[in-house]
Amino acid sequence: MLFLKEIEAGYGKLQVLWNVNLEVKEKEIVCLLGPNGAGKTTTLKVIAGFITPYRGKVFYKDRDITELQPYERFKLGVTLVPETRELFPYMSVEENLLIGIENSRKRIKSKEIIEKVLDLFPVLKEKKKQLAKTLSGGEQQMLAIARALVSEPSVLILDEPSTGLAPKLIAKIFEVLPKLRESGLTILLVEQNLRLALNIADRGYVMENGKIVIEGSAEELKNNEKIKSVYLGFY
Repeated sequence: MLFLKEIEAGYGKLQVLWNVNLEVKEKEIVCLLGPNGAGKTTTLKVIAGFITPYRGKVFYKDRDITELQPYERFKLGVTLVPETRELFPYMSVEENLLIGIENSRKRIKSKEIIEKVLDLFPVLKEKKKQLAKTLSGGEQQMLAIARALVSEPSVLILDEPSTGLAPKLIAKIFEVLPKLRESGLTILLVEQNLRLALNIADRGYVMENGKIVIEGSAEELKNNEKIKSVYLGFY
């Protein structure tokens, strides 16, 4: 469904990615793992269209989307939830969700879409009239994911959804992701916490210094001795 072929990219003369090949099949959860500075977020920016690669191609449903702008990829169904969340702090939960629907031109059934998404996040349903800035960090992360979901994407890309959150809230977010896969959504997840990511993923890739160094099924990665030793602090 989503395929990166021989991607090399970076920022100006600073090359970050080197010959990256990555595939996410339909209705899979694929995790992209690695330490800070490995190139994970840069990879996501290439997929979402915020960075044009120096070399290589990005394919979505067998279509070359390498030259498409971010909004064009969004319209096709490729949606990124950045680590920074990018919420509107002085708008309510409900208003933040409505913006997601307006952007996807599906306002005619906005109430139905919002209620369906809020069923996944009961705490947001209870607080849908509250300003986004009054939510906890975990609730804001839920809202960022919910806002992406109301656009009804085919591929959901998440950048470090567990960063800075309390364990209970992390658990709630990671309970939702398999439900989204079961509903037909395809998910690419960037995460430093290997245990969390591999417990819900179908497959995974490990990046180091801008290169894919290990790939395999979630079970294979769980049992990989190099991963256990290098990422012992996260596993």
